[in-house]
Amino acid sequence: QVQVVESGGGLVQAGGSLRLSCVVSGLTFRSLGMAWFRLAPGKEREFVAASSWSWIGGGNTYYADSVKGRFTMTRDNAKNTVYLQMNSLSPEDTAVYYCAASETRAGATIPSAYDYWGQGTQVTVSS
Repeated sequence: QVQVVESGGGLVQAGGSLRLSCVVSGLTFRSLGMAWFRLAPGKEREFVAASSWSWIGGGNTYYADSVKGRFTMTRDNAKNTVYLQMNSLSPEDTAVYYCAASETRAGATIPSAYDYWGQGTQVTVSS
C-alpha cells in the first residue's frame, strides 16, 4: 500500500521556525515528483514548494512567491523523505500542510498533478 505521512506541525510564535517531514512508502521514491501544499480555512489549496530528482537531471526545487526566501524544501532519496524547513513564520502561514507525490509529473505546482496525499499536519503561527 502507498503511504504518505507528514509530521512536524505544531504551534509556533511569529518569527519562529518549524521543520516538516514527509515519508513515502510503497512507491519508487526517487522517481516521484514531490510537493507541499497548504490549506487554510475558507481558502483554496495553495502551492508551497515542489521538488523533483532523477539520475539524469538531478534535483530541482520550486517555491511559491509567498514563501520564497523563508522556506526550504529538501529531499533525501536514501530515506524516502522530503522536508520543509519553515523560517520567519507569520500568522499568514497558518494552515494544514499536505505532502503530495506524483508518478507522472515533476515540479508541478497544481494539486491535480499529484496522485497521493498525506493526511496533513497542522501549523499554527501566533502573533
